[in-house]
Amino acid sequence: MKALKSFSFWSHLFTTLLLLAAALLCWQLYSLNVLPSNIQTPVFLAIVLVCVIVLLIKIEFKHSKRVMIGLLSLSVILTIIFGTGAYYLYRTDGTLSAITAIRNTNDNNISVIVMNDSDINALEDLSGKKVGILKNIDKGGTEKALEQIEKEMPVEFEQIELDSVPQEAMALYSGEVDAIILNEAYRTNVVELEDYADFSGRTRVIFQAHFKTDANNEALAVSDVTTKPYNILISGNDTYGDVGELSRSDVNMVVTVNPMTSTVLLTSIPRDAYVAVDCGDAYACAEGQLDKITHTGINGVTSTKRTVEKLLDIDINYTFRVNFSSVTSIVDSLGGIDIEVPEGQAVEKFYADSTLEGVTEGWNHLNGERALSFARERYAYIDGDNQRVRNQQMVLKAIFDKATSPEIIVNYPSLLSALESAFDTTLSQDEITSFIKYQIQAMPGWKFETYQLSGEGSTLFCPSLGQAAYVTVLDQNTVALAHDKIMAVLDGKDADEITEPQTQANDEAAVYPENQAGYDFYDNEGAYSSGMDSYDEPQWDSQNAYDAETDPGSIQDEYSTDDSHTNSEG
Repeated sequence: MKALKSFSFWSHLFTTLLLLAAALLCWQLYSLNVLPSNIQTPVFLAIVLVCVIVLLIKIEFKHSKRVMIGLLSLSVILTIIFGTGAYYLYRTDGTLSAITAIRNTNDNNISVIVMNDSDINALEDLSGKKVGILKNIDKGGTEKALEQIEKEMPVEFEQIELDSVPQEAMALYSGEVDAIILNEAYRTNVVELEDYADFSGRTRVIFQAHFKTDANNEALAVSDVTTKPYNILISGNDTYGDVGELSRSDVNMVVTVNPMTSTVLLTSIPRDAYVAVDCGDAYACAEGQLDKITHTGINGVTSTKRTVEKLLDIDINYTFRVNFSSVTSIVDSLGGIDIEVPEGQAVEKFYADSTLEGVTEGWNHLNGERALSFARERYAYIDGDNQRVRNQQMVLKAIFDKATSPEIIVNYPSLLSALESAFDTTLSQDEITSFIKYQIQAMPGWKFETYQLSGEGSTLFCPSLGQAAYVTVLDQNTVALAHDKIMAVLDGKDADEITEPQTQANDEAAVYPENQAGYDFYDNEGAYSSGMDSYDEPQWDSQNAYDAETDPGSIQDEYSTDDSHTNSEG
């Protein structure tokens, strides 16, 4: 009798917990609203029916010990299932809220950097020392750092003004200065220079100033993401850690989605594309000047978005911002991805990370680190950056295929953890849940099409570096064709059918910048030429922005003597 009462107590307890778990599960399903109504209603009815059956069995066989033991076991199992479902739906809602939260600010980190063997260990040790600062580049960031240094530890030191980021690194290495003040967004520009590839290993940070700048990146939302076509800009920063930290945008891809035709067009722009910069809301930026598109990321994703919009003459509806950490964590959370390497594109070792195994012709299963290295690799290919763009497109498609496959059920918990900090987007939570609902209900067979802009390599002045660097001067026919392909998909047509530009390409002066007055350049033989007779200092307005109308020229790069990637890529 006592045993029966004991089982009865536990049966009551877990029946109550079961009802609570079922109620929470139904509430989370209703709140998240990811299931189509023709699926959600039967799910609700099934949950209610299970609970009713448990209650009826409990009432009918309350005096049967065997039945009560079985009912207790069933209640425990169902409680765990319903509770786990409610928990992961709750986490899904939190993850969607996190990645769709609009960032109104950009994170800026300005470091005081010294050599490893320096006797300078703190700000007070800078007294009487020489500190290198950039004369014009990121002037606002330098001023913010100096203000915070003064507030943290008032100390007097000599400020040595330098014209470019590589000049700062050279001055520090040579001992011309004892320390430098550098925006961390420019660190990758330094380490990619052959002479300073060991910069991060040979230097250390003794102080870092942090401040935020405004970031007004609003979506140009469509009325319904399941029926209306739209463009998404994917901006991939070349950093690890917080995706909100300003850095170069090494991946610039326009994803054109037409749900009605189940078509996705991936249009990639080379990172070194030499384009007219639209600064957006950046406070220190070369407005209207020609620079690498990767450098727009230093100004924030709004600058990248507006620059791409002007380049391709399109509207960007939404943005996705990711970084190195995003790729590795998402791919690993999916259990890896599978990519098919075409004949002749095998890589024994990645130059991006020589510690990792490369890829072979045919199908390869890649974990996060190998997928990232594959997407970053360019030095192993004759086609360089063009092949890297194709690799990036393959990785993105592989991630999409894996994330929409049945295997996602097994990997869902780890994927949630990865997504929480992997990217941010201007898509709203309602738009994402609507798309998920559409994917579940319609299960469209998405057709992926790809295109990439191309051009000719050269060495031209980059305002964000303060010197010349390797760039890709875009073939304006490829720019026009990219525009036409995007518009074709938006209009419900097939991008692959557009093989010739339907719109007029820009005039010859826009095709190659040396035809534009005021731009110094190097020809492909390394000979220096100039579009002007003399050089004048770039003009900056009171807000530390270049004045595109009054800046008459540029400077010769004393560090780069050819157009190779090795020494002049910023």
